[in-house]
Amino acid sequence: MLTLLAPAKINLTLEVLGKRQDGYHEIRSVIQTIGLCDSLRFQPSPDVTIKSDMPGWIAQESLVSRAVNLVRETTGCSRGVTIEVKKRIPLLSGLGGDSSDAAAVLRGLNRLWELNLPMEKLLQLAQQLGSDVSFFLYGGTALVEGRGEIVTPLPPLPHRWIVLAIPPVPRLPGKTKQLYESLQVYHFTVGRFTRNLVKELRAGKEVTPSLLVNTFENVALTRFSELKVARDHLIKMGAVAVHLAGSGPALFTLVKEKQKAEELYSLLQNQRMETYLAETLAEIEKVE
Repeated sequence: MLTLLAPAKINLTLEVLGKRQDGYHEIRSVIQTIGLCDSLRFQPSPDVTIKSDMPGWIAQESLVSRAVNLVRETTGCSRGVTIEVKKRIPLLSGLGGDSSDAAAVLRGLNRLWELNLPMEKLLQLAQQLGSDVSFFLYGGTALVEGRGEIVTPLPPLPHRWIVLAIPPVPRLPGKTKQLYESLQVYHFTVGRFTRNLVKELRAGKEVTPSLLVNTFENVALTRFSELKVARDHLIKMGAVAVHLAGSGPALFTLVKEKQKAEELYSLLQNQRMETYLAETLAEIEKVE
């Protein structure tokens, strides 16, 4: 039996440079894994069985199922597996749970089935599954470019606590595509914020709130008024530099001191907001 953690992520920067000829958008982003994790338990089995403890999670509609099928088709391996997905990352939240689970499947089956696929091959498979899957094969702090398939590991972000809040916004499948389609030419940038953050990280400097940016905020906060209300409320409660996680609707703020993070988390919980407390994760951990 093998158990792997699949961490959530936040985008410290997310810039869209423009639309490509293949229909996708060119991005520049610094992504960070955090200690809010799903866990996947792999056991040898005659057949393929995938199950989860989260209501509303459908294996056949997830990247977990697609990842298993892709590995079997690519390698010709006919072995079976039972995968138990213990979900803790909220669905359709912008935190990358499905992509992270898919990356864990690639890593897990590579070990369980003794396929010995090199990282280069795993990355090729990841690119066929989704834009964020490649990043989750690395974890930690990384620069992500292209469609999301070009990943360059970076020095770790100085340790921070993360307070996450998820406003009561409809969590719609395909929301990322909808937000991309809502972007106008004047929302596109040249990657300056991302370059500045990468420079600071490589120099070992402190990351200031002014370095964080998410292009999607230009359209998401207008399209979903609840997001703006929630962001303003977090700031009123003492949060600094509240940003959208990916395409949302999760919002996050970085906090240096644990006590302050816990105080903000408790305040939001007492107000019945869906909220989570996590910390930055320098690498993807494994649980045997």
